[in-house]
Amino acid sequence: MYSYLVRRLIALVPTLLFASMIVFSVVRLVPGDIIDLMLSESDFGADTVETRAELEKALGLDKPIYVQYFEWIGGILFRFDFGNSLWQNTPVIDDIAERMPYTIELGVLSLLIALLVAIPIGIYSAVRQETIGDYAGRTVSILGLAVPSFWIGTMVVILPAIWWGWSPPTEVVPFFEDPVANLQVFIIPSLILGFSLSAVTMRMTRTMMLEVLRQDYVRTAWAKGLTERVVVLRHALKNALIPVVTLIGLLVPFLFGGAVIIEQIFTIPGMGQLLLDSVSTRDYPLITGITLIIGFLIIVLNLVIDLCYAYLDPKVRYG
Repeated sequence: MYSYLVRRLIALVPTLLFASMIVFSVVRLVPGDIIDLMLSESDFGADTVETRAELEKALGLDKPIYVQYFEWIGGILFRFDFGNSLWQNTPVIDDIAERMPYTIELGVLSLLIALLVAIPIGIYSAVRQETIGDYAGRTVSILGLAVPSFWIGTMVVILPAIWWGWSPPTEVVPFFEDPVANLQVFIIPSLILGFSLSAVTMRMTRTMMLEVLRQDYVRTAWAKGLTERVVVLRHALKNALIPVVTLIGLLVPFLFGGAVIIEQIFTIPGMGQLLLDSVSTRDYPLITGITLIIGFLIIVLNLVIDLCYAYLDPKVRYG
């Protein structure tokens, strides 16, 4: 187990380096230029060749792109320095550290809600196949697949404001300062994002439970006279959850992608909102820093999910 973990951690380095190259290059292919945006501000004076050259030199954009990349990645590797924002001149890592707790809280709550909804309904639909409860659960999952989370979020913000003059609270309070006020802000976005994520998980749980319940060892458990609770939860569930856990790992990137839109709709000051603002202002260090951090979190979460296989399936051993 430990040797496997060490190998996976070592493999993180080339993976993140390759991802950093892609991100660093792609963000500079986005139409528009930060120099044009800055020159549109009156404080920078007229749009002249001299003004552009001064701005490019001040921002470090006058160097070849490969030189910019090596300076940027070198600062991360040797000093954990992601550079400074081109607009605010504040350290990128400080901006990310300020916003990250809100994004992580939204992601964790959404994932918990998704699992609490999807797994029990998926199990019930499989055990009570072709009943009214099964049809209701499948209908809910299809609805979650068909209706995008950003549409639900937009309707939740707009319709209550029009009909009843009410809108979701937007003043974010740190969780440890006031847990109740914090959850009042996060619970609605988390429910919306969690519902969208639960749809696929629900269908996968139902499918795998149906397959496992038809296995010979489960039939043997029924023949021994064991109760339904023991057969389902002790004998069938762990084996059925292995593909579900794999699916959760695949859904993590969609979780972060959905958080970007949900944070913007509900004005949550997380990394998603910061990323959208950075893209609109072409703040390259912020874009690359946020994307790299999100990529690192996704890789680490998938590593944790891989390690869960050994608990769910005793036949899985990492050497």
